Amino acid sequence: MYFKLLKRAATVSCYSLGGLSLYYLVNIEKSKIVQNSWTSDFTPSLKWDSNWDHRACTALVKPLAENASAERQNEHNEKLDKHRAKAIRHIILIRHGQYNIHGITDKERVLTELGRAQAKLTGDRLKELEFPISDVVISTMTRAQETGKLILGQLTNRDSINVQNCGMLEEGAVYPPEPKIDYWNPDESEFFTDNARIEAAFRKYVHRAAPEQKEDSYTALVCHGNVIRYFVCRALQFPPEAWLRMSLHHASITWLVIHPSGRVVLRLLGDCGHMPKKNLSVQ
Repeated sequence: MYFKLLKRAATVSCYSLGGLSLYYLVNIEKSKIVQNSWTSDFTPSLKWDSNWDHRACTALVKPLAENASAERQNEHNEKLDKHRAKAIRHIILIRHGQYNIHGITDKERVLTELGRAQAKLTGDRLKELEFPISDVVISTMTRAQETGKLILGQLTNRDSINVQNCGMLEEGAVYPPEPKIDYWNPDESEFFTDNARIEAAFRKYVHRAAPEQKEDSYTALVCHGNVIRYFVCRALQFPPEAWLRMSLHHASITWLVIHPSGRVVLRLLGDCGHMPKKNLSVQ
């Protein structure tokens, strides 16, 4: 009889505890249940700006009046088509190889032996990918110049490539980062001067194809880590202060694809899979 009473008491206790647990989960913990980050009433926190490069055909042609005739509508459509991009632009961003960080002047900041090997490996990778690169733009800083020349030396179509040098692509303090870091605190004036230059470079090189361009194109920019990370944030319409949250290996490949509609796709970010482990470096 004693054991039957004990068993019944244990059963009641279990049910009681189970009920309390269920009550706790349903009521007390209700606020802690993980919800979807979106619902059926989803509203983007930031809408995509299709005219981010100021080259959308709809922004270049005067809007049509609501009561426009069929003839006017046809003329308007012809103007839109005349200004509409028709080809895809591929922007290949390449960071320079490892260099002598102890150099005081830019001329002393030459590539190390490892940096030269990295540049050649990246040139081999671009050759292997068979990108029909038509234009290569190289930062005027020594380490980028050396990297660009070594990469070009590996390409089979180097004689047909249009090569340019551009001071706007030089390294700099692109934008005040968030969160801030202790070991890198440029003077505020550097952000004002460098950002204006690098933003101008972005507008010059990163945009949809011109209406007269009929074939897809590949342009390579050999430059620097800060510049590339800033370009990626700007092209994807991410907050520019987020650029320092990314890291790029030396001589790595970043690949942006810009569609005629203005849509941008990041196909590669800091790709260095073509390098053996011994050739990898970041700083």
